[in-house]
Amino acid sequence: MREILGRRRRLLSQRSDGRPELISAALTFATEWQWPVLPGVAADPQARSRCGCPDAECTVPGAHPFDPGLLAATTDARMVRWWWSNRPAAPVILATGGKAPCAVSMPALAASQALTALDRMGMRLGPVVASPSRWAILVKPYSLEQLGELLYAKDFVPGSLRFHGEGGYVALPPSETGEGEIRWERAPLPGSASPWVPDVEAVVDAAVEALTRTGVSAPEL
Repeated sequence: MREILGRRRRLLSQRSDGRPELISAALTFATEWQWPVLPGVAADPQARSRCGCPDAECTVPGAHPFDPGLLAATTDARMVRWWWSNRPAAPVILATGGKAPCAVSMPALAASQALTALDRMGMRLGPVVASPSRWAILVKPYSLEQLGELLYAKDFVPGSLRFHGEGGYVALPPSETGEGEIRWERAPLPGSASPWVPDVEAVVDAAVEALTRTGVSAPEL
């Protein structure tokens, strides 16, 4: 019990301004949960709605990898410490797929309804990551073939539904992006083991139903 509580304190340790330390969170993800992470590009400090990357039209300001690139994601504690010691405000980016969780994301309103539907079904959910506009439900790793077969069986798949698999990424709490705070809508249970996550099939079924019912079907640019 002492060991688990100690790890929880590292995950939830606070800075002087009351916000959790990004480096503590990044180390928990990488070393205890074995989720490969890397620092994201920060939002422009002069205008947080703009990204710090060279793309003036970036649609995910402060919420994506840039330098280093996604392939640099690691679970190595020394690298993680070095990155966030030099860039303490950098968002924490999870490289999805492989042995790490994947994610299914959708607009926040529809996501809230999808979670309600899953709860009614008695389905067990793992962590859910929320930004002001979109929520991402973490799921077990899946292959492109598995995802393709799953979507092919659907009569209709809303364009606002996004999949974060191999080669994808998700910003993790307690990151701050140009859009706002990244938080846990459903927080992982504290402990040393990697959080449990559900299979993608049931999550997609509920997500498609929720998006179709609310009319949130067009791609979001």
